[in-house]
Amino acid sequence: MRVVFFGSPEFALPTLEALSASEHEVALVVSQPARPVGRHARPSDPPVAARAKELALPVYQPETLRGEEPLARLASAAADLFVVVAYGRILGPRTLSLPRLMAVNLHGSVLPRWRGASPVQAALLAGDPETGVSIMKMDAGMDTGDVLASLRTPVLPGEDAPALSERLARLGAGLLLETLPGIERGTAVAVPQPSEGATLCPKVRREDGRVDWGSPAPALVRRDRAFRPWPGLFAFRSGRRVKLSGLTAVEASGPAGTVLTAGAALVLACGEGAVSVSSLTAEGRRELPAPEFVRGERVAAGEVWE
Repeated sequence: MRVVFFGSPEFALPTLEALSASEHEVALVVSQPARPVGRHARPSDPPVAARAKELALPVYQPETLRGEEPLARLASAAADLFVVVAYGRILGPRTLSLPRLMAVNLHGSVLPRWRGASPVQAALLAGDPETGVSIMKMDAGMDTGDVLASLRTPVLPGEDAPALSERLARLGAGLLLETLPGIERGTAVAVPQPSEGATLCPKVRREDGRVDWGSPAPALVRRDRAFRPWPGLFAFRSGRRVKLSGLTAVEASGPAGTVLTAGAALVLACGEGAVSVSSLTAEGRRELPAPEFVRGERVAAGEVWE
């Protein structure tokens, strides 16, 4: 089949690489435009565009898919199938009508749970014991299309967002390749999503990383795992932002946000229980292990962090 692949972040790389190594022809790779990155704001391609260029695949990086020019460019690829993996833009009805067979999306959850932009983070925040991937026939809704295939996997103890994302990306790439023959033959069965069990997950925002010390300790530990590497967790000490990483729940109690132990360990009280923090970054400083941070910043028991 002739495939047009839409994707941008690292999550989409295993599927792109699997397709390019298969018997299918990747006629075009559509990705986000290069954006300024780093202190010098040099334009940098998203991972999918960079990898596609290394593979000598044709790449198209429009600012938008709206308008006649993007539609004409996509139509000229004469695709049998569109494959979408974390592209970052909504494909409208006219775009979805272009491929001969259909447009499919690899989504990082078992639909209808966690429709939306952040299914990996949502599963970790909720403490879901398992998650998975779905291959969905795309429609005009937000992850509401009929499901062609899905695969479940346990969330491993201590697994964080980067590790879970990488594992789901590889599972999804394999599941997609297994699904393509049925799509090509016309034998794949697309099952409507049930209405019960449907949940939504919005795009993660920078401010979502702020610690709510009134939360139970296990919830903050899950938040730490879900928001690595971005936006991370942060709190305020004497009005200055401090990034926190490597939280574990411990048996201790006190007023929420209060430093209970400041020495070989840094322990802060939560709404229920307490957390030990393994590393911290003061504003404008480098990341330090908790004991070094405590010594250098003169943290004392009894302080209250916000």
